[in-house]
Amino acid sequence: MANTRSAKKMVRKIANRTEVNKARRSRVRTFVRKVEEAIEAGDKSAAQEALRSAQPELMRAVTKGVMHKNTSSRKVSRLSARVKAMG
Repeated sequence: MANTRSAKKMVRKIANRTEVNKARRSRVRTFVRKVEEAIEAGDKSAAQEALRSAQPELMRAVTKGVMHKNTSSRKVSRLSARVKAMG
């Protein structure tokens, strides 16, 4: 348990940051899920549109420190490959 004033303040800051990061991570997952649903449905134009909106969201997660740069790049790469492979 935190004893000093600064440690107690850090506990509060970490709790706030955790909530913000959860929201950001959830938002990213929503955008990725929209792309995957469009791929499953077989709608290439919708999948391309969803991918276009998901890419900046994934990269924004990197700048906010929620996700590692390589993780985000890998996700974008795999999604775009799946969209490209559609008939």
